[in-house]
Amino acid sequence: MVTLTLSQRFMGNFDFKHLNPLFSGHGVPGLSDISEVFVVDIVKRYQVRPIRFNAKYIAYAHGIFASSAFFSALIVGSWLHYHKIVKNSSFGYPDEWFPSVSATIGDRYPERSIFQILIAVTSGPRFLLLFCNYLLNKSSSTLIAGVIRTFTCGGWVYITSTDDHDWHDIFMISYILLTIPWTVGVSYYSPKNSSVRKGRSVTAITFFATLIPLVYWFIQHKVHVRPGAYSIYAYFEWSLIILDIGFDTWSVLDFNQLTFTISDSSLSYTIGTSKSKVKLSTEVEPDDDFSFVEFCVHTINSFVVWTNITALFLCVWYFPLWDLGISGYEACIIVIFLAPSFMFIPPAKRFVQRFPLVTRSLGVLFGIGAYKCIKPKDKLMSIAIGTFFSVLSFVGEITALSTLPKKFNTYIIGFVVGLLVSSVLKYMYYTNNPIWPSMNEANGGKNEIGIFVGMAASLLTPGYKREELASTKPITYKGGSILLSAIGIGGLVFSLLAYLTDTSVLVFWNWSGFPITGPTPITGALFNILAISLGVLFSIEAHPYWTGSFFYNLLIGGVSCGVLYFFEDWYGFAGATVFSFYLVSITPIVFQGTLGYNAGSVYTLGLFFCVAFCLASVWIVAYAFVPVGKVLRERTDIVLFGSYVCVLAGVLNYNLRTRASNITKLNYVSKSIFYKAFTVLSVLLALGISVTFQRYPPPPSSIKPYNSGSKSFTAGIWCIHFGLDNDMWSSHDRMRDLIKDAELDIVGLLESDSERLIGGNRDFTQKIAEDLGMYVDYGPGPHKHTWGAALLSKFPIISSKHHLLPSPVGELAPAIEATLDIYGELVDVVVFHSGQEEDVEDRRLQSLGVAEIMANSTRPLVLLSYLVTEPLKGNYFTYASEKSRMHDIDSTDWDRWCEYIMFRDLKKVAYARISRSTITDTELQVAKFRLLSEQEKEEMDEDFLYGNHFIDERKVPNDLKMPSQFKGRGIRGHKYHVFRKPRYFALNKDQVKQQ
Repeated sequence: MVTLTLSQRFMGNFDFKHLNPLFSGHGVPGLSDISEVFVVDIVKRYQVRPIRFNAKYIAYAHGIFASSAFFSALIVGSWLHYHKIVKNSSFGYPDEWFPSVSATIGDRYPERSIFQILIAVTSGPRFLLLFCNYLLNKSSSTLIAGVIRTFTCGGWVYITSTDDHDWHDIFMISYILLTIPWTVGVSYYSPKNSSVRKGRSVTAITFFATLIPLVYWFIQHKVHVRPGAYSIYAYFEWSLIILDIGFDTWSVLDFNQLTFTISDSSLSYTIGTSKSKVKLSTEVEPDDDFSFVEFCVHTINSFVVWTNITALFLCVWYFPLWDLGISGYEACIIVIFLAPSFMFIPPAKRFVQRFPLVTRSLGVLFGIGAYKCIKPKDKLMSIAIGTFFSVLSFVGEITALSTLPKKFNTYIIGFVVGLLVSSVLKYMYYTNNPIWPSMNEANGGKNEIGIFVGMAASLLTPGYKREELASTKPITYKGGSILLSAIGIGGLVFSLLAYLTDTSVLVFWNWSGFPITGPTPITGALFNILAISLGVLFSIEAHPYWTGSFFYNLLIGGVSCGVLYFFEDWYGFAGATVFSFYLVSITPIVFQGTLGYNAGSVYTLGLFFCVAFCLASVWIVAYAFVPVGKVLRERTDIVLFGSYVCVLAGVLNYNLRTRASNITKLNYVSKSIFYKAFTVLSVLLALGISVTFQRYPPPPSSIKPYNSGSKSFTAGIWCIHFGLDNDMWSSHDRMRDLIKDAELDIVGLLESDSERLIGGNRDFTQKIAEDLGMYVDYGPGPHKHTWGAALLSKFPIISSKHHLLPSPVGELAPAIEATLDIYGELVDVVVFHSGQEEDVEDRRLQSLGVAEIMANSTRPLVLLSYLVTEPLKGNYFTYASEKSRMHDIDSTDWDRWCEYIMFRDLKKVAYARISRSTITDTELQVAKFRLLSEQEKEEMDEDFLYGNHFIDERKVPNDLKMPSQFKGRGIRGHKYHVFRKPRYFALNKDQVKQQ
């Protein structure tokens, strides 16, 4: 019997002497004694008898109320509004015949009200059911998952798809994902080999198996717009409701052993026949594990560390962009390995360990708060200081926990989960971390929220006093080498930074163009999130001798690394996914291999190696602008496999220390860490799935060109300088707005590859393409050693090829050759970025290569290019030549140097140059074309098609005119310049004669 005291017993607390004054003074001797007997008699007469009830009735009540809420709404809705609730955005009855859960419970009165009233009544039994499960299994992680899951249930049942479709889906998907830790936890703690455990397991497996056809039929409905698909989807949706309620109804068997007793003085419960009392104690064992709240705090702190480090590289990158070479500001990255050296200073070490909230807070204020700095130099200095304090805090806490194995291991798990938090948030915000200093309120930043959450976690970070650390028994480690340990840390942290801080990085490593035969940033994101999540859980559950084995590291790590490098599309991405899993799975043992060494030495040296790899990953593409760049020119293989070998050194060091120290298990794991991590990872996976549903591309029929009425199209070329504007703000939204206002159906973007560490592992084409409804070819991936070229189109991209033009001396020149379906006719588009001015021979060879590509095309063609030549001079005549059959959009535009638009077998309509404001250093050039009529194709009057026969804008039909908002002063700093207005060309031969 376990007693939970509500109050002290009434009889024991009542002092009858307080009644004496009522009777004193009335001349009745001894009345106080009589009053005591009298009151006792009354209390006994009206004393409440104990109430006993079995907890199984809570499970019954939950099942009855929950099922009646859903099915009463289904019955009433079908009776009153059948044709309305089976109708969806595409079809109605008879194409659709069965209502979805959302339409049933949220669209109509009175079924909506009936459902919400009954589901509100269900909340009481629901929370009691959670409480009873906790009494039986004592799992706080399962309880927390259940409580959060219950609130997300309230989200999707009270915010219907009619009210807010996005938030309804977010809560629904979060609820489904949180069902994972709830069902796993409850099933795990059920009695082994019992009927209830088997029943729960079968129900849970069936529930998640049902998700497969559910998603399939949803895609059939949403993407393929298939009649009847939504009704079949609804069958599986209602099946999930039945299975969900059924899972919790199994508690009837489990709760049968739990009995509550309510008396006048207490609430007690009995489990089975055993009677015992709960012993409450505030004492914590020295090596007790972190609580769930502390685990979440450390996860948030780790997220801040990853945010500051990645932001530092991004902010440093701004300066060599403008200097086109070493700027000197690159020296700021030394703070990454300078911070751990403060562990050599005893007072600093003790301060960081005792007051981590101070250094954590400084990391947040200077790091996330750097967005408040207006000048780029000030912003860089601020983020450098923030990174210093973040890394210092991390190393200081690791040092403090080195004698507490369980907490140390949990801390490292939180460190990796914090990395996944960063990756998932970047997926949500289109590869931008919303709290980077390059973000603000205008471009989607959430900096103030980041500061609030970061500061809250900082202030909750526990400190460690000297006497507390001294009271723990130090563990003696032998063997290994501090050099091996440092090399391992360096290779591992670099790999995590370079490949796992964004879900899109390894997707673009395997991107080969159209038709799509591999992952996209949306279809590949969940695989990446899932791989990291499974890697975390595997690192907890697997014996360290397994993750530290030669077989595991060579077969899983080495083979996946090789497949990633040598293959493309889904094969290469399969290797990337396994490699992500591998890196995360061995992270704990690589860090455990540092235990026993001087933390200042191992982490200073280790992060020095990390920074060296980071610089090497820049040198492989920036070789033309850095000292001895030729050594690492185009050597991704050295960086990838070199960092992998360094990780192996860390694993080797772990094994050497384990054997020499005669320690059977370095991987000290608390039983509760799995469920803590599992709960947080489930929330992140739920968030990832909800983002996927939100970002899933619409059906092709919804993508419309701007000029469909006139059968014309507008193409543009723009060198966008890696998506950082002149003031170091991320410029994706401003680029999107200009492309939209210019009504570009096709646009080539150059210097677009920021999916590498120095670019923040970002890809702004995702945001632009999804917001504007465009197809996108991302161009050669980050492992192709170019600065990038991308193609966005309102017209379907039928096929595309990626080219790397000859570059024996300077930087590689990327090109995209794509075939588009423009109003039913195939038209080729080439997007090309030539090499630098200094590399004359490179540019000559590249011009010959591009001319060859264009000559081999038999279709109408548009070249959107960055040529680095003057008009009518030098290589210009290679691009516009008899061999290429290409013509300049306006050969009279004499002051161009970089950007050119050329074409053939099309009729040019207009040409304009639009100023870039402060977005970048290069203008946007645009040209409008229309397809040739059959008569024009037969006559092929080249003077009419390709000559510069200008006409007044008043002679141009309205549906062929360029946007008017850029005239005069323009908008947002964008205006027609050079010519001050668009140039229009004769549309027919009569207009030519008039000229």
